[in-house]
Amino acid sequence: MAETLRYLLDTHVWFWLVRGREGRLAARTAAKLEQTALGAPLGVSVISIWEIALLASKGRIGLGMPVHEWVVSALHRPGFLLVDLEPATAIESCNLPAGFHADPADRFLVATARLKNAVIVTRDKRILEYGKRGHVKVMAA
Repeated sequence: MAETLRYLLDTHVWFWLVRGREGRLAARTAAKLEQTALGAPLGVSVISIWEIALLASKGRIGLGMPVHEWVVSALHRPGFLLVDLEPATAIESCNLPAGFHADPADRFLVATARLKNAVIVTRDKRILEYGKRGHVKVMAA
């Protein structure tokens, strides 16, 4: 039986949780996610791994180690579950209702959350607005 996914983390939220970047994540949000992770894993999409690698390759984030090592270490921390990209997600990402914006990573994350009936945890204003319109469950980070 597949594990139920309650929350899907946007890439930056996952990065901040792993790095412990104080001030980047509201204390209440971080506490809620940490408490949730004790009982149910927090989803991390394989697309977020791609985004981390892309950001690191462009010098927009520093990981302090090679990307592969950082990802392996981050995913082996308690409370995280890697969510694979499934064919249905790829299709859903191309058919999101109400004209969602074109960023491919965001489209995959939103499609994953919709299909898994999970809440996407993000600070991205476009995703939060999309959630307010009822197209995906959201939690502001």
